[in-house]
Amino acid sequence: MSGMISPLNLQSIAGMALILVLCWLFSENRRRFPFLLMLGAIGLQLALVLCLFGVPAIRAGLTSFGGLFEGLSKSAQTGMAFVFGYLSGAGPQPYPLTTPGALFVFGFRVLPVIMVVCTLAALLWHWNILKWIVKGFGFVFSRTMGLRGPTALAVAATIFMGQVEGPIVIRAYLNRLTRSELFLLITVGMACVSGSTMVAYVTILQGVLPGAAAHVLTASIITAPAGILLARILIPRDPIAEAAQDKLPPDERVYKSSMDAIMKGINDGMQIAVNVAGCLIVFVALVAIVDMLLGGLPQIGGAAISVERILGYVFSPVAWCLGIQSSEIHTAGQLLGTKMILTEFTAFIKLGAIPAAEMTERTRTIMTYALCGFANVASVGINLAGFSVLLPERRDEIIKMVGKAMLAGFFATCMSAALVGAIPAFITAMPN
Repeated sequence: MSGMISPLNLQSIAGMALILVLCWLFSENRRRFPFLLMLGAIGLQLALVLCLFGVPAIRAGLTSFGGLFEGLSKSAQTGMAFVFGYLSGAGPQPYPLTTPGALFVFGFRVLPVIMVVCTLAALLWHWNILKWIVKGFGFVFSRTMGLRGPTALAVAATIFMGQVEGPIVIRAYLNRLTRSELFLLITVGMACVSGSTMVAYVTILQGVLPGAAAHVLTASIITAPAGILLARILIPRDPIAEAAQDKLPPDERVYKSSMDAIMKGINDGMQIAVNVAGCLIVFVALVAIVDMLLGGLPQIGGAAISVERILGYVFSPVAWCLGIQSSEIHTAGQLLGTKMILTEFTAFIKLGAIPAAEMTERTRTIMTYALCGFANVASVGINLAGFSVLLPERRDEIIKMVGKAMLAGFFATCMSAALVGAIPAFITAMPN
């Protein structure tokens, strides 16, 4: 990964600095900026990237994830074909096929993958495989980021299980978290994604981004330290308020048998899939309504005013901070705005629909990291609903901080994207 530092690399470095400064300006205590945590978080991110893509054995393992994710996608397609036949897009079609791209139906190709992966995750948790992986990451975050044991465990679980599912692992301890720790947990949940959606994103990006599986997996892992850092800047740690108890709480996610894990995984997967589908339908419809209203205004530059165009201009400065070249800043800004307003699924669909020849690999890779997170308006509602069940006695406190957590999570993904953009020759060193 050697190479000369280019102006775009320096642009990404400047973007990271701007994100940190912006969060410091809105901090609840500017005098307590976590300098050591900043160095540790950025150092851990950089070490993870260099380790994941610089060590041949690990890099080969990441490359194999592409085949694993593709296998999961095909297995889900097999199940869909059994239930829905040719409507799923798999197998022989009863009519002449004139537009092959039309066979990629989001509801049949992506949502089933979520259910399959949720079921596998529950099974692997019951078999203690996923549990030990989560504990390993929790140990790393505890030692390098200064998190207490339960908080570190929940952060690690969130990377693989999702923004509401992860905290369930320490449900018995949630009410004893300080305000800063609770805000940190919500922020990391919005900054990362779940294992089920990782596979869905890879399915969308296959064919337009080399090494898509490796990028998506790496994006979710390295964004956790960024989320921790930005959360600590906005609401600094309060050592006095933290109880001196590091003993882990009992595991709340227990399955009675492998079949019980499978059935509960199916149920969880269906709920997530329905929630994703519902959010996409409603938010896309709302934007369409706004676009119809804007259509009555005079055209600008020979084109009608739309939500997508407005988002492109509003988020163009953010795209610049990621190290995007000037010719692609507006397109990148549209994707960032779409991610925040319409969910990251919609943004990934739009990114996957851009032909390879119309966007540079550097920009596409950086945007994959920037979009890989749950920080959007819909997630505000999801977190309010989920944590209201887990922590009903602290609902008012959560309402006051969830909007700020969304912004922190959004900037955490941007910080990871800028870090990738700051590494010379990183894009050309990717596994295919």
